[in-house]
Amino acid sequence: MIIIYWGFNTSYIGLFFIVMIFSMVAQFRVNSTFKQYSRVANSRGMTGADVAMQMLHSAGITDVRVERIAGSLTDHYDPRSKVLRLSDSVYGSQSVAALGVAAHETGHAIQHAESYSFLWLRSAMVPFTNIGSNLSIPLVMIGLIINGHWSNTLIWLGIILFSLTVLFTLVTLPVEFDASRRALVMLESQNYLYDTELKGAKKVLTAAAMTYVAAAATAIVNLLRLLSLVSSRNRD
Repeated sequence: MIIIYWGFNTSYIGLFFIVMIFSMVAQFRVNSTFKQYSRVANSRGMTGADVAMQMLHSAGITDVRVERIAGSLTDHYDPRSKVLRLSDSVYGSQSVAALGVAAHETGHAIQHAESYSFLWLRSAMVPFTNIGSNLSIPLVMIGLIINGHWSNTLIWLGIILFSLTVLFTLVTLPVEFDASRRALVMLESQNYLYDTELKGAKKVLTAAAMTYVAAAATAIVNLLRLLSLVSSRNRD
């Protein structure tokens, strides 16, 4: 998460702290909710890996591997290598939380197989976003420090690059929400989870979704701050 220095502009300090508090609460919520439902076993005794492989098979997807990856909540789908990676706390776990996360990542694999537009757009944006996240702030800072013909050019180039990061976080939202929607539909329609188990999985996925909302909000506020810096500089 990129946090830009805020100076003493009181018009942004309040907004900044609201977004930061929201981000911390979202992260705490996803960790605590996952931990809570990691202690609740599903009634069918299936593991996260079992569910992911069966869901892929049901969707007619045969070219995606399911692998274990170290860590907790490091689960992700890699569209380049077509590998669905499940963390240690999900791969072999029979918990409601594990099944929810596994189904969510399977949702991404299905999005890829169906050429889901927002997933395609997000994947296409990755190299440009990486460049923007690495160069945007240094360019703006250099532009603010130096004087001369290139000053405004560097600042606006940095802002344009940072805007790619903001756009990436916004495009990520429908990708994640749709994957969770698919996950819950599959968990219910294919009878992997029942009643209260399904409600638990939904709470886990909803908490995870809020972290993406928080990331988007943080990026937007940082972009507004950059624009404010430029506006203040031009007035001076």
